[in-house]
Amino acid sequence: MNQSVAPPLAGLTGLTVVSFESRLAAPMADLISRQGGIPVSAPALREIPCTEHAEANEFAKALLAGRIDMVVWLTGVGARALLTAVEGTVSRAECLAALSRIPTIALGPKPQAVLRELGIPITLAVPEPNTWREILTAIDSAAIPLLGRRVAVQEYGRSNPELIAGLQTRGASVLRVPVYQWALPEDCGPLRQAIKAIANQQVDLVLFTTAVQADHLLQVAAADGLEEPLRTGLRDTVVASIGPTCSKALREHGLTVDLEPEHPKMGHLVQTAARHAHVLRRIKRAGTVQATGGRRPETGGANLLQESPFLKACRLEPAPYTPIWIMRQAGRYLQEYREIRGKLSFLELCHRPDLAAEVTVTAAERLGVDAAIIFGDILLVVEPMGVGLEFTKGDGPVIHHPIRCGADLKRLQPVDVQGSLSFLFEAVRLARAALPANIPLIGFAGAPFTLASYLIEGRGSRQYQQIKTLMYRDPAAWHALMERLSDVVSDYLNGQIAAGVQVVQLFDSWVGCLSPDDYREFVLPHTKRAIARLVPGVPVIHFGTDTTSLLPLIREAGGNVIGLDWRVDLGEAWAGLGYEVGVQGNLDPVALFAEPDKIRRQADRILERAAKRPGHIFNLGHGILPQTPVDHLRVLIDYVHEATAR
Repeated sequence: MNQSVAPPLAGLTGLTVVSFESRLAAPMADLISRQGGIPVSAPALREIPCTEHAEANEFAKALLAGRIDMVVWLTGVGARALLTAVEGTVSRAECLAALSRIPTIALGPKPQAVLRELGIPITLAVPEPNTWREILTAIDSAAIPLLGRRVAVQEYGRSNPELIAGLQTRGASVLRVPVYQWALPEDCGPLRQAIKAIANQQVDLVLFTTAVQADHLLQVAAADGLEEPLRTGLRDTVVASIGPTCSKALREHGLTVDLEPEHPKMGHLVQTAARHAHVLRRIKRAGTVQATGGRRPETGGANLLQESPFLKACRLEPAPYTPIWIMRQAGRYLQEYREIRGKLSFLELCHRPDLAAEVTVTAAERLGVDAAIIFGDILLVVEPMGVGLEFTKGDGPVIHHPIRCGADLKRLQPVDVQGSLSFLFEAVRLARAALPANIPLIGFAGAPFTLASYLIEGRGSRQYQQIKTLMYRDPAAWHALMERLSDVVSDYLNGQIAAGVQVVQLFDSWVGCLSPDDYREFVLPHTKRAIARLVPGVPVIHFGTDTTSLLPLIREAGGNVIGLDWRVDLGEAWAGLGYEVGVQGNLDPVALFAEPDKIRRQADRILERAAKRPGHIFNLGHGILPQTPVDHLRVLIDYVHEATAR
């Protein structure tokens, strides 16, 4: 809706993309062009047939003599080349007949296709991602005996020492059968031009499709005295690798791999790059500016931020439409998030500032929302306390050393917020630099009560027995814990503000388990203190769930905007709170599984209750669910913008 900043570019539009592919250079350039990119072909190798064919002839003779027990085929082109190479030694028919009598292992779809075409039965088809690890795992899973057997491995370009060693460890005698070798291109001119362009920061994205491309790229750069400028340029460029073997080689050269597709194919490589490259490029270049002590060019961004519909709503000012963002908007329902999350654990993702910034920015731009929220978790602040935080599959966060009595407080390590949570602040800086200038960034933290609940219960709870037991039996210990958490929360949020967020949200997700009297005695003073210690002038959103009876007290605790879950009538709740504060909410997250027309009607009910008053921020009543259809969410976002345009 906001027209002051151009919408994010789709695909590879406007990006200069260098591909090092040789044999399939033209199809690769076509794939890049279809995504709107500007392809630059810089072939990094050429294939040279082995002229002597000594190993191939030895293989053919051993095969016909019955001294080969199994063949591992690594490439389709290599399979054809091997059969052609041995035709001067044995007849093709004899060779195919002999191959049909022994077990055959094929790595990936290309050798499988060639073997089927030749009529050679495939004993074992190795699954993706088609590396030596999958070959050995497949052999082990199929219980194929190797002890004392002679195994021929068709090689192509370079040997695979890990595979050879793995077969030998299992008792096999291995015959390497190289067919082709890789060398530098006859004309290295395009490769040299690409090296200079990368070094001069004229390239946005590079695509590697085989490990040897990295060897040759650095070899040519070193010969021209440009290795260090090339490495510096690559740190500022999005680096995409076709699969694990190629990625391993790049990392061994000290190069960072930013993207790797789920399937090791050229089409998937380009499609994955098209989904991520624009955001990654901005984040990498923002990181380079910070690392060199430079400043991001001023583009009037501060004024655009302050005039954004979201910040206007936080200040209770009239906005051109009702702003909307979604709690947990960077989550599993988005393909872009799944592609990143699938390669590392949740905590590892939180600790990677570049990736946390990427999922933050990508979600905001993909959805067209009016604010981004930094990717992280409310429990990151308790991790340095030494309580054994772990995110387990299926069970969520678990605290292995919970607090159950006053004596346990002595075990809690003090939290150096700037030191132990610097990764989150760096993610904020990168995300802020990469976001459009009119999209505010939200920081967040768990409220003291919800953090204390996790520390005491050790995991999610329905009865909250441990929490309330400590509150009632040892109120002094309870208040001591809450005071510590209150200080940590305010320091953490102030650190995010200093790093570049425009708004902060306090999540009190578990506070609805309390009665008003218990909230007033055990929670209110500490939450109020945490909010009071925040940097003045920065809007605060205060959100809790199942808080119908607590809303007046939550307002008393503080916040410019009070978050409402779906269990309350927004109009009645706002009237009860008073129109001197804004409200956020409050669609039931499950409503997004309804048909689009029903979603619009549900949104209409909430908008009618808000009555277009300044200060309403549309959101769900809690976080979006992982199975939510993205198209349904876009229906909601677009409808809120269109229905409230004024």
